[in-house]
Amino acid sequence: MNTSAPDSAPASKTLSIRRLALLLGGLAMFGPFSIDTIFPAFPVMGAELGADKLAMQQTISVYLIAYALMSIVHGPLSDTIGRRRVIIGGLSVFTLASVGCALSTDLSTLLFFRAVQGLSAGVGLIVGRAVIRDVLHGDDAQRLMSQVTMIFGVAPAIAPIIGGWILGWAHWPAIFWFLVGFSLLLLGSTIFLLPETHPPQARLPLKPKRLLRDYFAIFLNPRFQRLTATGAFNFAALFLYIASAPAFVLDILKLNERQFGWFFVPTIGGMVLGSFVSGRSAGKISGDRLVRWGFVFSFVGVAMNLGYNLWTDAPQIPWAVLPMCVSAFGIALVFPIVTLSILDMYPRQRGSASSLQAFSGLVVNAVMAGVLSPLISASAVSLAVAASVLTAVAWLFWQWEARVSKTSCPSQGDEAAAVEPQESL
Repeated sequence: MNTSAPDSAPASKTLSIRRLALLLGGLAMFGPFSIDTIFPAFPVMGAELGADKLAMQQTISVYLIAYALMSIVHGPLSDTIGRRRVIIGGLSVFTLASVGCALSTDLSTLLFFRAVQGLSAGVGLIVGRAVIRDVLHGDDAQRLMSQVTMIFGVAPAIAPIIGGWILGWAHWPAIFWFLVGFSLLLLGSTIFLLPETHPPQARLPLKPKRLLRDYFAIFLNPRFQRLTATGAFNFAALFLYIASAPAFVLDILKLNERQFGWFFVPTIGGMVLGSFVSGRSAGKISGDRLVRWGFVFSFVGVAMNLGYNLWTDAPQIPWAVLPMCVSAFGIALVFPIVTLSILDMYPRQRGSASSLQAFSGLVVNAVMAGVLSPLISASAVSLAVAASVLTAVAWLFWQWEARVSKTSCPSQGDEAAAVEPQESL
């Protein structure tokens, strides 16, 4: 059955779905690459720049705050001028910011260019989600979203490994030169391979008053709040460990700068496997049932994690990371369903809905990286407790949504049930 949107038929003909998945997955990857490739270099960078661990943690917080602030612009801008232009512009700025990071000689300069990286890094993930729903609907959209999530999920696993390899034969600025090369590759691929999926006749005028009104309407929609909170807090349980990776890997697990893969590979492997199962389940298992199973696996993972860390005073691999693999599998089952449900609420403002969802999640992640992680990352038990609480909060929001809607998760292709921001909510 062909479930492509009528206005996206030209795009689907000029670009195969498999190639689109690879391109959108690559575009989503350069954001995580910006965070994770520098983890192995934290000690070296801190010593050279005169920054302690807390100060180095701000290179992540500044990036995420800027990412979150600009994320509310990427989507509506793509609703107005088209997806392709926004992605090309963001990649260009990101490339120049990465050059600035590579040439930085003090922490203040590095933080400035990290913020510029954050301002531009969201275009691939945020606008890419809108591209998916421009091209496909229903089960096909779930499959493509899951494929992109699988590719995207590889980034946190391989990024610190790549960073460790680079650090083994070059100075830390070489990591940022790698990001320059990667973003240039994506820029060329976008220019030559990505068609415009949001035609002029479907675009909306960029009017600040209307944009603010629509944002308030979307954000104040109780269903949007419940779904967004479900996805944000569920992923935050994993992101807390990602943000705490330098302390978790180097201090708690007592590994070295080239052994970040012991944490990232099994953890992200669980997410990739979960995304694969989600894609294969499209059209066979209902969305609400997948979400329920996702939370089952997430709770099993956090229970294993908490139990192991309470049992031992010296966490060791692989036992310290296997529970997170299980949790990540569950998270990957939940996230595509929640995201598509949000986008289907606003078929004419997908960019805006994607931006606001991303902004909400990024604010939560910024708090994880900048506030919670520095406070608790020295203790394996504290990390496990915090992850358990975050998973429980996400589950409570989903239970709230299921109880209110009674159908939990409407069909991703049911645009008749969509609520436009300009309608009464």
